[in-house]
Amino acid sequence: MTSHGGNIYAFAKKLGCSPSDIIDFSSNIHFKQAVDWRELPLNLQPYADPNYTDLKYAIKQRYALMDDVELELFNGASSAIFALLRFLASDCVVFYAPMFSEYENVTGEFESTVHFINRFNEKLLFESVPKNSTIVFVNPSTPDGKPYDMYEFFTHWKAQNCTVIVDESFLDFCDLPSMFDFIADYDQLFIVKSLCKFYGCAGVRVGFIAAQKEAIEALKIYEPMWKISTFDSVYMQAALKNIAFIEQTRIETKRLRAKLEQVLSHSNLFEKIYDGSVNFVLAHLKNKELNLQKELAQFKILIRECDSFDFLSSSDIRFAVKSQADIEKLALALASIHV
Repeated sequence: MTSHGGNIYAFAKKLGCSPSDIIDFSSNIHFKQAVDWRELPLNLQPYADPNYTDLKYAIKQRYALMDDVELELFNGASSAIFALLRFLASDCVVFYAPMFSEYENVTGEFESTVHFINRFNEKLLFESVPKNSTIVFVNPSTPDGKPYDMYEFFTHWKAQNCTVIVDESFLDFCDLPSMFDFIADYDQLFIVKSLCKFYGCAGVRVGFIAAQKEAIEALKIYEPMWKISTFDSVYMQAALKNIAFIEQTRIETKRLRAKLEQVLSHSNLFEKIYDGSVNFVLAHLKNKELNLQKELAQFKILIRECDSFDFLSSSDIRFAVKSQADIEKLALALASIHV
């Protein structure tokens, strides 16, 4: 359960309860949904449009993408990550870590030289990267949720003729500019985005890659048809059209994140709470011998220990921003722990 958050099924089985009984602070998915799936206009009999024309149009409208930006859809961002790195098959890859483990996992299939730059060491952020390498950067970052101004990074990478992958799966939670507008001027820029995190629908698998048309056309040659279902497509079109949900989510995330940070601080269990701007909080335990997951299990609370992330350990815990009620339950559970 350390390689990815959200495995409420294994956790519930271990506790001998129903998955619905679990309060899942481990998963970085918005706890609200943008639409009610029961109200969707669905016709599941015919094949889906293999080009997903309506969904691509909805995405381009939502993110105000220019005409020269093309998309390829995937069964979630994880599938997009694997497809893109396999397609690029780079000799040298640079990871600004910690970050999603999916990127690192797929590079193990190739004879790539892999470099890691520790984001937590600011002196390293602009160290020289190999020419012609592939850069992978998540903004806002994970598992700490820090937002970055990408212009200086991007200028640095372009000067080295790097292929640049920027994962913006959490960008919607805060009012930050996207890298979409840089695509037209750089044919080696790829933006990866998950839509299920912001729109609170992990079971709806829709992610996409944005890049110049020629790059997307080359990538598509290796991709199968009908990678996402009609249900996924219709659901996400409806979610993307719910514009009011965007600002509501940003306001609510900011308020509940502040509440969660306060709860973690008042527990006196953590020596550091990382600054961030998205729907999860990273905190470092004071006592490295404390098994916080074991302590919280009696309250059926699941958290994310971050030892699977580079440069982090099991003393680094990620908490998702949940409802006010769930955060209050977490506060009571943490108050019961004495070390």
